[in-house]
Amino acid sequence: MSSLASPPEKVRKGDRRRQRGDRTGFTTGATAAAAATAATLGLVRGAVPGRVECELPNGMRVDFAILDGRVGRINGSECAQAVAIKDGGDDPDATHGAHITVEVRRISNGGGAVVLEGGPGVGIVTRPGLGLEVGGPAINPVPRRNIAANVAAAGAAILQAGDSLAVRISVPGGEEMAKKTLNARLGILGGISILGTTGIVRPFSTAAWRASVVQAIEVAAAQGRTTLVLTTGGRTEKCAMRSFPQLDEACFVQFGDFVKAAFTTAIRHDIRHIVLGAMVGKLTKIAQGLSVTHAWREEVDRALIAEAAQAVGAPRALVAEIRAAETARFAAERLAELGLAVAFHRALAERALRSLRTRYPGPHRLTVLACNFEGEPIVTVEDDGAPSPATSLFPPCSAPDTAPGPARGETC
Repeated sequence: MSSLASPPEKVRKGDRRRQRGDRTGFTTGATAAAAATAATLGLVRGAVPGRVECELPNGMRVDFAILDGRVGRINGSECAQAVAIKDGGDDPDATHGAHITVEVRRISNGGGAVVLEGGPGVGIVTRPGLGLEVGGPAINPVPRRNIAANVAAAGAAILQAGDSLAVRISVPGGEEMAKKTLNARLGILGGISILGTTGIVRPFSTAAWRASVVQAIEVAAAQGRTTLVLTTGGRTEKCAMRSFPQLDEACFVQFGDFVKAAFTTAIRHDIRHIVLGAMVGKLTKIAQGLSVTHAWREEVDRALIAEAAQAVGAPRALVAEIRAAETARFAAERLAELGLAVAFHRALAERALRSLRTRYPGPHRLTVLACNFEGEPIVTVEDDGAPSPATSLFPPCSAPDTAPGPARGETC
């Protein structure tokens, strides 16, 4: 193979990264704990305080403002209500500004327990695999314990007297907020989840997204799904859904940039067939062997793209341009003009498949689906590296507890 021509000066974007704030915020779980603490103090003191200190899951103690504090009676039981506004800091969060509303009722002779309930705007769990009771409120284990602990501390006198405290969490507008989250895909319907492992939201944090990816895979595995389609975003997911119409929606997970988290979780849960759907840029980064493909982590490998272009017969001058270009898209568009789109994407897909097989070994079957920028399939590559036309559907995945093989009407 002849060597590539010396590349001209690289064409790059400006070095300045997108401006973003650095103000931290608080999770829905921490906000609910604050409102619950304030309402409980309202029962103890006869008035809900305007501010309350609450302990977060990470041990920090934080002061929260409280709104709309009320004390009264409902059906003969003492009751108090408090509202805390969810502040996501500088993180782009669908729940930022939510009015987390908590009502605490005193239950006579209840045995000294703290009981958590979900009200309007808090999602209901409808599928197994989340570590939560099906049919119960989507209040995750860590915030559940944290809310109960804060309520128990604030209402110690009530609990020691043998009465219980019923804590009902509501989120006005939560059902609309949930439409901007992955809740419906996870089987959480009717509202948002009460989340947070530390209580703190960090600006543009990837932790929450990564956790949602892992959770989505765990839900699919808990439902007995044997095929998982991992895509990098919305367009690639739509492309994959058209290519796999026989699969249930739960089989599709948008993993974003979290290659390692997605693949290791899928392998840990014995997924038999893993499909990767990606466009040229992410496909290249996966071929590079990156665990996280975010643009801020590492640039796309232009040499790899240039080598793939050369391998499919691109002219030397174009190969040099590709090697110097700013994006992988430049290569894809120029090669498409020459009728080399399929061959080029096949070359990248094969490299990505080899990288994934090396980094994430196991008995699973592996398929790579390359999509164009319009979200249309271009080519698929199977485990043995033998490409198949993108228009041909893969064999249907097996139903739970059956041997792999074609089947009619199955959902995976």
